[in-house]
Amino acid sequence: MKQKYSKVNNLEVSSKLLKFVNDELLKGTSIDPKKFWISFEKAVYDLTPKNRELLKTREIIQKKIDEWHIENKGNKLDLIGYKKFLKKIGYLVDVGPDFKIKTKNVDKEISNIAGPQLVVPIMNERYALNAANARWVSLYDSLYGTDVIKSEEGGSERYDPARGQEVIKYAREFLDKHIPISGTSWKNISNLIVKNGKLIIYKNENEYKLKDETKFVGHRGASNKPSTIILINNNLHIEIIINPRAFSAAHDIAGISDIIVESAISTICDNEDSVAAVDAEDKIKCYQNWLGLMKGDLKVKFEKNGKTFERRLNPDRSYISKDGKGLKLHGRSLLLVRNVGHLMTNSSIILKDGSEIPEGIMDAFFTSAACLHDLKKKGNSRTGSIYIVKPKMHGPEETKFTDLIFTKVEEALGLKKNTCKIGIMDEERRTSANLKECIRSLQNRVFFINTGFLDRTGDEMHTSMQAGPMIKKGEMKTSKWISAYENNNVDIGLECGFSGIAQIGKGMWAMPDKMSDMMDQKLGHLKAGANCAWVPSPTAAALHSLHYHEINIFKKHEVLKRRSKAKLDDLLTIPIADRPNWSIDEINSEISNSAQTILGYVVRWIDQGIGCSKVPDINNIGLMEDRATLRISSQHIANWIHHGITTKHQVEEIMKQMAKVVDEQNKDDPKYEKMHSNFENSIAFKAACDLIFKGKEQPSGYTEPLLHLNRINKKANQN
Repeated sequence: MKQKYSKVNNLEVSSKLLKFVNDELLKGTSIDPKKFWISFEKAVYDLTPKNRELLKTREIIQKKIDEWHIENKGNKLDLIGYKKFLKKIGYLVDVGPDFKIKTKNVDKEISNIAGPQLVVPIMNERYALNAANARWVSLYDSLYGTDVIKSEEGGSERYDPARGQEVIKYAREFLDKHIPISGTSWKNISNLIVKNGKLIIYKNENEYKLKDETKFVGHRGASNKPSTIILINNNLHIEIIINPRAFSAAHDIAGISDIIVESAISTICDNEDSVAAVDAEDKIKCYQNWLGLMKGDLKVKFEKNGKTFERRLNPDRSYISKDGKGLKLHGRSLLLVRNVGHLMTNSSIILKDGSEIPEGIMDAFFTSAACLHDLKKKGNSRTGSIYIVKPKMHGPEETKFTDLIFTKVEEALGLKKNTCKIGIMDEERRTSANLKECIRSLQNRVFFINTGFLDRTGDEMHTSMQAGPMIKKGEMKTSKWISAYENNNVDIGLECGFSGIAQIGKGMWAMPDKMSDMMDQKLGHLKAGANCAWVPSPTAAALHSLHYHEINIFKKHEVLKRRSKAKLDDLLTIPIADRPNWSIDEINSEISNSAQTILGYVVRWIDQGIGCSKVPDINNIGLMEDRATLRISSQHIANWIHHGITTKHQVEEIMKQMAKVVDEQNKDDPKYEKMHSNFENSIAFKAACDLIFKGKEQPSGYTEPLLHLNRINKKANQN
């Protein structure tokens, strides 16, 4: 369906978008739509030339790096010479004097509470509401429904009493470890009451107290017969629910029916890697859902097992403090919004030269305008801040440009300077190599830095495409640059004063069904110094929250400040394979694995507009796939073709074979369109192939240009 446009000064604005902005986005604010569009237009024409100039700089730098590697082909990498070259072309900048960030008015969920961080596609309102409400999650349900508890009934719908008892045992052991009772165990208690502001715990007729009585903060219900006991450890709350009549309390002498853990402390509502938003229709859907969250009125009806349910934002959680006062705990995850990066443009608004608006500029104004509603009622940020996560920035020039964008946003919306806080996604090589200077350019706004292994690997491979064949994908996690990258992010964050002010984050757990493995492995993110780390679901948030009871991150930061700092030389070590002697089977297996995940992700993106989903890998293990995983896989195969490890013809044959596998994996999806036997007409199959065969030419190896083009074509065909 062709978009209709309305003339607004010197802009052509999608008529639907114009109506949304005037009638929904700005309604109820003090912003006059006519004045807004005048300010917006001026900012767009001021910012767009600089945006284009920065993208041109990316191309120029990449061309020079390609030429340098071609000239030095066959020689061992001379890191001293390489760094001199990178400085000469502006890829590396001089490091300035030490400084501390000056970010003000940051909510305690960012500064003082360490915990899980959810990332949710903002296009799906049900998922967005689930994520916002994942601040408080049942530990019993999270344990029972996952492989953390081992029993035969793990995947069965029939209740298994033995499994239920294992859940209770696990939960009680958790309490014994972090909220110990002096003289007995949580497994043995028979009653809980509140007396004179203290928690009294009974085992039969005997009274006991907590070893650390400050960990009791309040209750609900009558003090002599409470319905909930509220505890705290490492700034995270735990609610013990007491309901003897509940099914889950049938065999519990104390009548405990559940334990609710404070889980997703913050949530990134994503307009970027996890959505497929290519035109005004899609962008309006994203903006509407974000607006609904900021106004607090987003709701959705859905059917489950033949019943209709309505989901809306949870209220705050009231309780009585130990000194008898009525208090509240925030009922929802603190919501952040991820804009798109500087690269893409969008047809929602056409400029006077006929070009599309830079999408990141559009996102900045519209997502920030939605937050005006929250600034009035303080339902999300209680400190009056707007939290924008900005991805895919390359170096200090681009982070400085982001500061300029949000300065103009604040001017247009009548906001105080630095109301808009910025999260830096440290996921591009030029940013991680210049991280201190990137932070400096945003020192009054920065609230977050985060490592992204997949995008960083994708950029690593594209930047050094001409250097040689890359090692296998699985070997990247043990390569020299990755540990330096992860450590450097924490080192620089601590050096710049993040601890107690801003978040230092780590990446996603990509296997939603493998929670036992997550519990074994993701504690490593805390040991590395992360005061937030990404999880794919509310259940994962509840389970990962247990890790933050294990380690006091802020004490850990003090230890990490004293370690030896990561080295730039290690960070810049290119992960090329030294004289690879892989067999044909090894090569084909590696390519097949990548090809299968590319196809599995792209077919849903192009045909159904699904930007993030659990895609079965070649071994039928569901992995959370998004554009970052797509970037690494497509760049890896493109690199191997370029260096003769494989050929275009071999890859084409593997892509066709894997299309059969993906078709079979999706056979139960009624909306799925088969690729096999329809290769000539399948836009999705063609797009997946283009990502590989045109991968070397894609800007920074990004997948968005080809995905957007093919999704737009698919939507045109469907209409």
